[in-house]
Amino acid sequence: MKKFISGLAVLMLALPAGADEAKKAEQKTFRVPYRLTNTNHVLLRVKINGKGPYNFIVDTGAPALFVSTGVAKKLGVTADREGWGKFERFEIEGGVVLKNFKGRVENPFQLEGMNGLGLAGAELHGIIGYTVLARYRLEFDFTSHKMGWTPLDFKPPQPVGLGGQVAPGGLDAIGGIMKFAGALLGKRPEQDIVLRGFLGIGMEEKGAYVVVTAVLPSSPASVAGVRAGDRINKFQGKTVSSLAAVQRAAGKLAPDETTRLEIDRDGKTETITIKAGRGM
Repeated sequence: MKKFISGLAVLMLALPAGADEAKKAEQKTFRVPYRLTNTNHVLLRVKINGKGPYNFIVDTGAPALFVSTGVAKKLGVTADREGWGKFERFEIEGGVVLKNFKGRVENPFQLEGMNGLGLAGAELHGIIGYTVLARYRLEFDFTSHKMGWTPLDFKPPQPVGLGGQVAPGGLDAIGGIMKFAGALLGKRPEQDIVLRGFLGIGMEEKGAYVVVTAVLPSSPASVAGVRAGDRINKFQGKTVSSLAAVQRAAGKLAPDETTRLEIDRDGKTETITIKAGRGM
C-alpha cells in the first residue's frame, strides 16, 4: 500500500511539468509580414483600435511602444501626465494582438529625423520597442518576407524613469533640425504602395525600368502570376518608367479593385490582371 501511495505522489508531481510541456507545444507562431525600409529598418503594418494601417519600425533599443502624437490624436487617445496612452487594441499584421496596451504618445527624434528627410521611403507612425518585443520570441530571416513571432510566458515591466522625455534634449533637437532640413530640401516620405489596395510586390528602378524584385507568397500579385524579374511597362494602361510613378498609381488602388499590369518577361510582353487584396 505504501508503494502505491508513493507512486501516486510521484505521478501527481509529474503532471504539472507535462502540462507545461504540452502548453509550450501548443504555442502558435505568427507569421508577420514585413518590409525593409530604405534605411534597412524592419517595417510592420499595424492597426490601432481598428484604424489604420500605420507604419511602425521594430527597434530593440527602444524601451517601449511609441505612437506618434498625430496618430494618437486621430484615435482620440490622450496621454496621461506621464506621457502614456492606453490603446484598446494594437494589432500587428499577421495576427499579433495586444489588448489594453500602454504606449508612449510622443514623437521620438528617430521618427522626426527619418520622416523629415524621407529616409525610410515611407511615412513612419511609431516604434515597436521592448515592452512589446520581449513578449515574443522573434525569428528574423531576411531571405523571407515574413518573420516569426512566438508568444512567451513573460510580461516585461513598464520602463520607469522616462519622465515624459525619452531622449536628451540635444538628440530631440537633432530630430527637429533634420525635419527642418528635409523641408528645405523638398524631401518627403514616399507613400507606402500598399496602404489601401494590397498587391504584395516589391519593386526597384533599374535604369529606365521598374522591375519586380519580390512577390509575397499567396498575395494577389502571386495568385495573378507576377514573378520576380518581371519588368513593368504599364500600370492601368499608363506607361511608367519610375518607381515613384508606380507607387502613386498603386497608392490610389482600393481593396478589391482590379488593376492591369503590362509586363515584359523574357522578351515577351504580357498583360496580367490583379484583384487588389484588402490591406490592413
